[in-house]
Amino acid sequence: MHQRLNILFGFLALLVVTPFLHADDFSNADRVNSILNEVDDLWRGDSSYTVTSMHVKTEHYTRTMRMEGWSKGKEKTLFKIIEPLREKGTATLKSGNHIYTYLPKTDRTIKLTSGMMMGAWMGSHLTNDDLVKEARLEEDYDANISFEGKRDGQNIIEFTLIPKLDAAVVWGKVTLVILADSHIPIIEYYFDEEFILTRTISFSDVKSLGGRERPTVLRVIPADKPDEYTEFIYEQLELNVEISDRLFSLSSLKKR
Repeated sequence: MHQRLNILFGFLALLVVTPFLHADDFSNADRVNSILNEVDDLWRGDSSYTVTSMHVKTEHYTRTMRMEGWSKGKEKTLFKIIEPLREKGTATLKSGNHIYTYLPKTDRTIKLTSGMMMGAWMGSHLTNDDLVKEARLEEDYDANISFEGKRDGQNIIEFTLIPKLDAAVVWGKVTLVILADSHIPIIEYYFDEEFILTRTISFSDVKSLGGRERPTVLRVIPADKPDEYTEFIYEQLELNVEISDRLFSLSSLKKR
């Protein structure tokens, strides 16, 4: 979307340095920041427009939908379902720390309460809280390169990201693996506060999208249900487009 969903899936880190570090240490910190900033901005801009398909597979059901998405900064996001027809017009609005859902069948707009934040978003393996907690990693994590070299026949760079003490994040650690030459992400691991793997996001099917090569398929796999997944397929992506703030209003939820 994200956006991770563009609500989902950027990475940036800022290493803590002191006046006693050598020039090589500063150079390494700059390199980490530069690479992760590039990855973080793969699906991000000051604003964005996307068309995405979402396929959800669980033990009990599968569902597929297509949606349009708009974003502006980190605080404003709007998704509207295009297909299937029976769900067309269903919309989700994120404005700051608030999320609203519009249900066209009943013409109702619902503001999600705190007790609903851990519920599944659109029946996927993402939660409503994932939408609210979107952030650039430079603000919430310290990062370092934990491995660089050849693995499984690919030259890769692996980053380990640990949340800062005052960061409002639910993860205890995030591990990101990218291709060394293109800096395209391959896989990302999310761990809880006890460093137990919680979910994995894989990136695949690299194509020209939005003016550069990017993975167009993101698959979210919960660690406790490895046979289930939510897959996002980017069909269209435009960054830094003109979008009015009026689009991210409760009245716009009802508009076709």
